[in-house]
Amino acid sequence: MEIPVIISFTAYMLVMIGIGFYFYFKTDDLSDFVLGGRSLGPGVTALSAGASDMSGWLLLGLPGMMYSEGLVGSWIAVGLIIGAYLNWSYVAKPLRVYTHHLTNAITIPDYFSNRFNDKGNSLRIVTAVVILVFYTLYTSSGLVGGAKLFEATFHLDYDTALLIGSFVIVSYTFLGGYNAVSWTDFIQGILMMLALAIVPLVVIYDVGGLSEGLRIIESVDPSNLDILSGASIVSVLSLMAWGLGYFGQPHILVRFMSISHEDEMHRAKTIGMTWMIVSIIGSLAVGFFGLAYVVSHGVDLQDSEKIFITLSQLVFNPWIAGFLLAAILAAIMSTIDSQLLVSSSVLTRDIYHVILRKDATDKELVWVGRFTVIAIAVIAWYISTDENSSVLKLVAYAWAGFGAAFGPLVILSLYNHTITKNGAIAGMVVGAVTVIAYKQLEGGIFDLYELLPGFIAAWIAILIFSKIGAKNSEDVKVIFDEVQERLRES
Repeated sequence: MEIPVIISFTAYMLVMIGIGFYFYFKTDDLSDFVLGGRSLGPGVTALSAGASDMSGWLLLGLPGMMYSEGLVGSWIAVGLIIGAYLNWSYVAKPLRVYTHHLTNAITIPDYFSNRFNDKGNSLRIVTAVVILVFYTLYTSSGLVGGAKLFEATFHLDYDTALLIGSFVIVSYTFLGGYNAVSWTDFIQGILMMLALAIVPLVVIYDVGGLSEGLRIIESVDPSNLDILSGASIVSVLSLMAWGLGYFGQPHILVRFMSISHEDEMHRAKTIGMTWMIVSIIGSLAVGFFGLAYVVSHGVDLQDSEKIFITLSQLVFNPWIAGFLLAAILAAIMSTIDSQLLVSSSVLTRDIYHVILRKDATDKELVWVGRFTVIAIAVIAWYISTDENSSVLKLVAYAWAGFGAAFGPLVILSLYNHTITKNGAIAGMVVGAVTVIAYKQLEGGIFDLYELLPGFIAAWIAILIFSKIGAKNSEDVKVIFDEVQERLRES
């Protein structure tokens, strides 16, 4: 193992933990720990949202798909870019205004509970349960990715690699809370984009240029160059449907809530979308032209999700390789830390504080938040002990769960004043259950990505059940109108 790789990799991890220690001394209350006191600028907000969104699948799962399937796999990128753009354009600003206006809501369950004036906390509890179930799966996907990275880089056995990766990520999240997570995500986002811009360019040059790379890829299988090869309506819809998931991801939505002012949202959108487009194109190119490199150099690649790791180790000198491998860790860490923090905030704010111990002090809540980070990480670690787990499959399941359970409700709650608490609960339950049930079925229409039927079913359920039972109080309508007026003025 190359000493420069170890040095650069270790230095990166120490910097991340150092940021956690720095913000440990600047975290005074629960709002600081779970939302950073709503003090982030547009640059940190944008890159933090992007980095926490993409996770390890951007450098592991997505390149692996392109390596295995060719250009047909790029349909997922189209769906993601469209979904992210619509999310920034139509959800980000209204959600920031609404959550600030509604008694300073600091979590997604907070927002839903206050938006529908839920005095009995039933809506808060359902939201919390959905978040905890799917984030446990989502977090485990990141831990699997981290373990694969440490396993390939340091030649460790899987279980040891899993423990080391988990320890680093949990450390700075435990210490610094939201500010540590956001600033590490900002640094990690820059690192990820640079890595995804550099690697494919160097690989294309190494295989003899763009034309030669395409020739090699075509020689393996001509269908690799056909974006419609083997594609059906079901498969294209499934890949495009990933974009619907953006509207319901709590770790992305809280980034919108934390920006210092809603007027900064347009700048944040410009930064965020630029980062995303560059990073996704780079990720697709890594997998696509990575195939040309593997074939031309006779590399034996057993796991397609390790193509970025393999290229980093074989194409670059050890110092640069350490930097590139750290980018993978950055992608993994930037999502897991956000997921751990959102899960922790739900348990601390929405269960412990609101329901179990209303008179808890700020210091007590911060420490409860820290220890719930550890508890959730331990459960996710246990799920991740299966070394045959696929990063992309775990991400897909959790992404679908959140997208279907929360996506329709977030959109309708921001733009339709007739939606009620009954509709909100029905939408979340129907969306989550549809995803879980649909996942168990196979063949024909059941090969469709479960997010799409779950999203549609949840949307219909919200509209139907909002017409059944108690209607919204006048206070809900008044606040809705005030928010809409503020948005028109800005």
